[in-house]
Amino acid sequence: MQTNTPSGKQTPRGTRRRRATLVVIGAVVAATAVAVPLLMLQRNEENRYISLVIPEGWRAGQIYRAVDKALDLPPGSTMKSLVKAHLPLPAAAQGNPEGYLFPATYPIRRKASPESVLRYMVDTANKRFSLGSLTAGAQRNAMSGYQTVTMASIVQSEAATGEDMRKVARVILNRMERDMPLQMDATLNYAKDRFTLDTSVADTKIDSPYNTYRHMGLPPTPIASPGTEALRAVLNPTPGDWLYFVTVKPGDTRFSATYEEHLRNVAEFNRLRAGSSPSS
Repeated sequence: MQTNTPSGKQTPRGTRRRRATLVVIGAVVAATAVAVPLLMLQRNEENRYISLVIPEGWRAGQIYRAVDKALDLPPGSTMKSLVKAHLPLPAAAQGNPEGYLFPATYPIRRKASPESVLRYMVDTANKRFSLGSLTAGAQRNAMSGYQTVTMASIVQSEAATGEDMRKVARVILNRMERDMPLQMDATLNYAKDRFTLDTSVADTKIDSPYNTYRHMGLPPTPIASPGTEALRAVLNPTPGDWLYFVTVKPGDTRFSATYEEHLRNVAEFNRLRAGSSPSS
């Protein structure tokens, strides 16, 4: 079978099919030539960013060091940048971003300034903390928003699961309602810049506003970066009459309403620690 060309001459169909094939092949080559530079540009753009992971419960000092490392800056650079960062913090914070460097995974430019990274974190915290439920929960507990974040930071530092967080939040509220000192080891650890399960009698007597064995109420600032779950625990604590708790072993936190029961739980904690560590 034959077809007519515009000139009126007849051309075998196979010839046109070969020419069409050549045109298509040319189009594919051209498209490929365009796609390769686009792909290279995309990869170059991706290489300009890095992921900065800030875990829940990290303190500001840990976060400063992580930013220094991520941006390949000399140690201490991020902390020094606080002076010119102009962070949008609550007035009660008095320029201290502790608790407002929200834990998350941040995509940041490799050439970003530490000031911009800190602002990114504080902006994220303000968005998360400005929820209506935070204001309502704070009013219900007779606390400010800043105090609510402070309490959430203690809950974050003292508990490992959502269930335990809600119970720890209840213990704190119960103690505050009864005008009892909070006696939280996490605040002592913050005062001494350490992480430990061991609290001595001498520790409970140190002169620090973060010593909640000596000072009533919440510490003056948050002690870590609380995550969403810790904040929810403060806003919706589990109902209960507990005044004490101790983590006897991983995954086994005991809550009690009486001091006698608490002492029994502490004795078991000490026994288990001594058994697992002969040098204790």
